[in-house]
Amino acid sequence: MITYKDAGVDIDAGNDFVNAIKPYVKSTFTPLVIGGIGSFSGAIRLPSGYKNPAILGATDGVGTKLRLAIDTNRLDTIGEDLVAMCVNDLICNFATPLFFLDYYATAKLDINSAQIVVQGIANGCKKASCALIGGETAEMPSMYKQNDFDLAGFAVGMAEIDEIDRTKYVKQGDVLLALSSTGLHSNGYSLARKVLSEKGLKFDDLIGEERLIDLLLKPTRIYVDEFLKLKDKINALAHITGGGLVENLPRVFPNGLGAVIDKNAIKMPKMYEIFDGIVDENELYRTFNAGVGMVLVVSAQNEEYIIKNSDAYKIGEVVSGSGVRIV
Repeated sequence: MITYKDAGVDIDAGNDFVNAIKPYVKSTFTPLVIGGIGSFSGAIRLPSGYKNPAILGATDGVGTKLRLAIDTNRLDTIGEDLVAMCVNDLICNFATPLFFLDYYATAKLDINSAQIVVQGIANGCKKASCALIGGETAEMPSMYKQNDFDLAGFAVGMAEIDEIDRTKYVKQGDVLLALSSTGLHSNGYSLARKVLSEKGLKFDDLIGEERLIDLLLKPTRIYVDEFLKLKDKINALAHITGGGLVENLPRVFPNGLGAVIDKNAIKMPKMYEIFDGIVDENELYRTFNAGVGMVLVVSAQNEEYIIKNSDAYKIGEVVSGSGVRIV
């Protein structure tokens, strides 16, 4: 008789994996979580204090950064990247993250590797103050090969309906403040990997005092704490992901407004030196975050307060017109 295991899917391994990750999942639970682990769905009670609430959702992956993590067997922070890419989008619509779900698909479940990934997801959830209330693990030997796997994440948050559309709060003369990234975050890795190949760079090469692979795999910064602390002083937020500053900033501007950014003000990480001489400056600014993970659009009178209470720094201002000019 042929079994499911003969076809490449091990039910027992899946059950063992669920038991192995229970402590990590439980460590993320907030007082809003209802029930425990192992039901058909996760449950969470809605927080009180909202006048006219809306539920918001965001989903994302980590792109080909995952390829680097798999090839180097550095899986401890890729789950944190997954959480960051989702919750950082939520806060741009002024939603407070409530819970997170993950999807892990692989050819053959390696319990140890998957456990490391989920521990990273749990760490990200704790940094974002949201609960990991469920997930799905799929063994699909006909879809993936050897040690390959893929990740997707889903975050849900809550906001006041009249606070979701931030464009109505942005006005000419507003200041653009940058919150630094921890590196490339989770975008542009296909180009980054091609540059490494073209320039013959090795993962162990030093960029300053750090190894290149350590810089490439630094987890995406999670900005939830800054958002919760400063939201009353912020007009809009722009998460700088694929498309860079030039494509993400316009998403928070109303018609008739754009931005001017002083490129000399941007604190470009040393690792961006790997692109010198091989990636055009315009291409760099529309592919990578250039060291800016999140932009805060604030009224001029709030600039000093935010700079004093965070690591934000000024990079430009909102002007009449459209688009983003980096000068």
